[in-house]
Amino acid sequence: MKVAIISGSVYGTADEVARHAESLLKAAGLEAWHAARATLQDIEGFGPDALLAVTSTTGMGELPDSLMPLYSTIRDVLPAAWRGLPGAVIGLGDSSYGDTYCGGGEQMRELFAELGVIEVLPMLRLDASETVTPETDAEPWLAEFAAALKG
Repeated sequence: MKVAIISGSVYGTADEVARHAESLLKAAGLEAWHAARATLQDIEGFGPDALLAVTSTTGMGELPDSLMPLYSTIRDVLPAAWRGLPGAVIGLGDSSYGDTYCGGGEQMRELFAELGVIEVLPMLRLDASETVTPETDAEPWLAEFAAALKG
């Protein structure tokens, strides 16, 4: 199964989590692909069977600037080939921001729902005020995600 990993990061943490996810999913026997600042054409060229989004949150709960061009293109095009694909989201944020905590991740969840992507696991929320090793903290969830895709 081919898993495309989409990421958006402000300071690089979400991209690092995405790279770690790529290596863990490959180790689990899946064909994972990640490219920071990927375009829709890049992703469609890979031909994914599943989608994983990893994004941080900026400002008032928005997506990072690095993800906005891809997000906007996907919203405009709504790729029909993605309807029914399994997928999930990892959201990074800081719970001290209250209502906007993991807002970027929530935006990706909403986009996936609009696309008809089937959420195989609830969004993983990685809280910057509680962790200094988000890539390690994501490992149990990523193992579950890999198992859900393979099952």
